[in-house]
Amino acid sequence: MFYSSFITMNQTEITTILESLRANTSTIQDGSIKASMEILLNLVEALASENQALKIENQQLKDEINRLKGEQGKPNIKGKNNKNKDISSEKERSKLNPPKNKKQRNRDSKLDKIIVNRSQVCPVCKDELPEDAVYKGHESVIVQDIKIVTDNVEYKREVYYSASEKKTYLGPLPKEVEGEFGAGVRSLIIAMKYVCNMSQPKILEFLENMGIYISKAYVSNLLTHKQDIFHVEKEALYLAGLASGSYQQIDDTGARVKGKNHYNQVMCNQYYTAYFTTERKDRLTVLDVLRNFSPRTFIFNEQTMELLSNTFHLAKRIILQVDAFEKDRILSQDEMDGMLKSVHNLGKNQQTRIIEAAAIAAYQEETGLPKVTLLLCDNAPQFKLLTEELALCWIHDGRHYKKLNPIVPEHQTKLEAFLEQYWDFYAKLLAFKAAPSSDAAKLLSLEFDRLFSTQTRYEQLDERIAKTKNNETALMLVLRYPELPLHNNAAELGARAQARMRDVSLHTVSDAGTKSKDTFMTIVETAKKLGVNTYEYIYDRVSKAFKLPSLATVIEQRSQNEIAT
Repeated sequence: MFYSSFITMNQTEITTILESLRANTSTIQDGSIKASMEILLNLVEALASENQALKIENQQLKDEINRLKGEQGKPNIKGKNNKNKDISSEKERSKLNPPKNKKQRNRDSKLDKIIVNRSQVCPVCKDELPEDAVYKGHESVIVQDIKIVTDNVEYKREVYYSASEKKTYLGPLPKEVEGEFGAGVRSLIIAMKYVCNMSQPKILEFLENMGIYISKAYVSNLLTHKQDIFHVEKEALYLAGLASGSYQQIDDTGARVKGKNHYNQVMCNQYYTAYFTTERKDRLTVLDVLRNFSPRTFIFNEQTMELLSNTFHLAKRIILQVDAFEKDRILSQDEMDGMLKSVHNLGKNQQTRIIEAAAIAAYQEETGLPKVTLLLCDNAPQFKLLTEELALCWIHDGRHYKKLNPIVPEHQTKLEAFLEQYWDFYAKLLAFKAAPSSDAAKLLSLEFDRLFSTQTRYEQLDERIAKTKNNETALMLVLRYPELPLHNNAAELGARAQARMRDVSLHTVSDAGTKSKDTFMTIVETAKKLGVNTYEYIYDRVSKAFKLPSLATVIEQRSQNEIAT
């Protein structure tokens, strides 16, 4: 009877019952009883977690059955915020960097940045002045405003005809003129789409309200085609970004192309953010991103065989056949495919592992492109093995602890106590970054070993602590590279920009549109990081003025200056 009622209870009800039992193992003196009680409490925790997972799965199956019947599933009605479902670490991190008191906030003056376009005197009514009033000059008040007006131009091209040459000569149009619309309109359309994240219908509506009569097809074509100059800029920007700084960051998020699910890979560091939409998000795709989608290359050498034997654990019969391949020669995709055909009884997964191992080894021999040696990411498997060193995000690691949702009061207390120690240690790493030293690095390394060797007797928490301990090398690289961020927030913010673009435009409908979207998002997000006025930069390129330095040049200058200082 109790079991059936237990299944229908929610977690709060179970916790209330356990609290009424005063089930706290710390007060039990008898060792065998204490051990038995701990086992029982962990069993309750495991059963409750399994029960909750089964409830969710059961509802998903019901929803799917309803959809197959042509009906709707359970509506996703969001209730009030549930702190137990919040896996964000912002609350803990904000304690490490508390906001300044609003009364003490000192906002920077904007007056020195404002360009005064005109002045206007506001006179005092002389009839209201007393006889002893003395003129003391002016008191300035600067008011920012904007006017949106058309600047339609009729170009009268001189025409000359040579009878002897049977040829007509026309006065050339200004270089920035292309078709019916000037550089201002074309730049504004691009900025509205990729800086302001407006949909194409809303861009069209705005322009028509401002007196610009333009077709839907023109706006679409402008945003999709004839943007080679920006594609070239993106390529140069990305290569400069890969060559800058001591580390790179990566993340991915969903994208839609022609109604199908794709993935958007986000590469960045402190100088740039670049976007690449791909059909897959496997290890080879990530390697393509690191290599800027150059033709894939492969090599069979000692590293290849090491990966196959000790990392991928391929069968010996396969390894013996692969070991007979020609060594230390860079292979093309066609050559690689031909060699794989000679391997007997090769399964699909085994073939993938051989290709990955040979591609990774070839990347380590790369000389034609900037090679990433230190990559910061989350713990997704596709990011591993590609670079010499891999750093993991502390915030992602911390989320796993926030996902624990114990129902046993004693376990809740233990989790809260450990999380307090966790974020205290994170604060010490922040302090180390500000003032690194070899002595501090040794102490932090010892403290990591002590903290993440903790045994709480709450099994799910202890398993999570052990997993963090296993990632010690990747989490503690900051002791060797103090400039390395402790989190991957920069890449996640880049992914968020793609998500917001997806919210507005849903998907791209052509390869050209996908390419343009990636290019302009790269330029816009990089310009923000570099403090470059995005509209001015777009206008400079659209008008063919080329007065502003390329973003690639700015990246190179910033990174060189940082190295010099």
